[in-house]
Amino acid sequence: MNMQATNVMAPPPPKRLQDMQLPLVMMRDIVIKTIFRKNVGTVSDLARAMCLPVPITQELVDHARGQNLLEAMGTMSATRGGEMGYQLTDSGKARALDALTQSEYYGPMPVPLEVYREQVERQSIRNIQMTREQLTNAMGHLVLPDALLDNLGPAVTSGRSILMYGPPGNGKSSISNGIRDAMGDKIYVPRAIEYSGSVITVYDPIVHSKAEQLEDDPTQLRRRVLYDTRYVLCERPTVITGGELSLNMLDLVYNPTARTYQAPLQLKSTGGIFIVDDLGRQAEPPQKLVNRWIVPLEESKDILALQSGEKFEVPFDTLVIFSTNFHPNEIFDQAALRRIFFKIKIDGPNQEDFLKIFALVARKKRMQLCEKSLVHLLKTKYPTINNVYANYQPIFLIEQMISVCDFEGLPYKMTPELVDRAWANMFVKDEKIAK
Repeated sequence: MNMQATNVMAPPPPKRLQDMQLPLVMMRDIVIKTIFRKNVGTVSDLARAMCLPVPITQELVDHARGQNLLEAMGTMSATRGGEMGYQLTDSGKARALDALTQSEYYGPMPVPLEVYREQVERQSIRNIQMTREQLTNAMGHLVLPDALLDNLGPAVTSGRSILMYGPPGNGKSSISNGIRDAMGDKIYVPRAIEYSGSVITVYDPIVHSKAEQLEDDPTQLRRRVLYDTRYVLCERPTVITGGELSLNMLDLVYNPTARTYQAPLQLKSTGGIFIVDDLGRQAEPPQKLVNRWIVPLEESKDILALQSGEKFEVPFDTLVIFSTNFHPNEIFDQAALRRIFFKIKIDGPNQEDFLKIFALVARKKRMQLCEKSLVHLLKTKYPTINNVYANYQPIFLIEQMISVCDFEGLPYKMTPELVDRAWANMFVKDEKIAK
């Protein structure tokens, strides 16, 4: 596989045990828990499981041997490539079980929070240089007025918060996704971070898209270590939440069984985008949700709390996009609005842009247009809704017509009758229902 280009500086691999900046007892316990849980017996297998260079892994193994927790098996078997095998002693097994009662975490060695901060700065969302061409290409599937791109470009380049508002169905969500696609580069996401002896898992395959990268030849005697493999090279992350967003989703998630933490959504989105879609549809008031973001938005840091109640700061390096169908003055006070750096109204298309979108969708869906049917749509149907056009309508109407054609065995050709049937499904007639 080819290495995907990224301008982000990679996290350097640790060269010595001191570079790890983790408590030695914690590292030793992760070593013996990993051997116990994964049944690995060689330094190279253990190094792979813990995402560490072999020399550092060997130092940790030697340390555990010195405490009589590990012993060499005394043979260098061919199946292990001539490597010495190791196994837990009885004391080692007892210590592994004891350590597992304190924390079930094993495998990839966590990155200290302070070390992670340095990587966040190297790959900050605010370092992105967005060009008009990049943004236009990413929005290529959308028909947008130039004035909108004039506003979006500086907003994205600043890496500051954005509020998009306007009537529903006009592509606020699609524009948010287009902003994500325009970024295009990659960052390094830690598998887990450590603070005050606690482990917080960050990398999440549901949120993070792992990038293809150059794999070293495993048959080579000396594997090249390109970066600290405790990180995963990923596309810049995008977290999208809607009406389900609640304040407790922005807190650390503690697993009482494993005694480990999972990073909240905004920490997983570090270096990327956090989209709050449909603001105003959540159970909690929008003002309350935005108040939760005030410190992160103003100070580029967030405050999280451990189970003990101890609070600590984590970097907040995320482009937050709020999207709402409400007018901002209806749901925010002026103090909250001041904290949101860019306010961009997303209106519906005018008739000319609506027709452009309609033609693009029809071509893509292989629906043949006809002038008589379009005139019927524009002169008969749209006046019934005061000629209010929305970006979602062309695809909705054309897909409805295609469904009818498929069922009736008709060719994909627009007719006034198909327009009427499609239109009937776009709006629900206002009427009383007998109960």
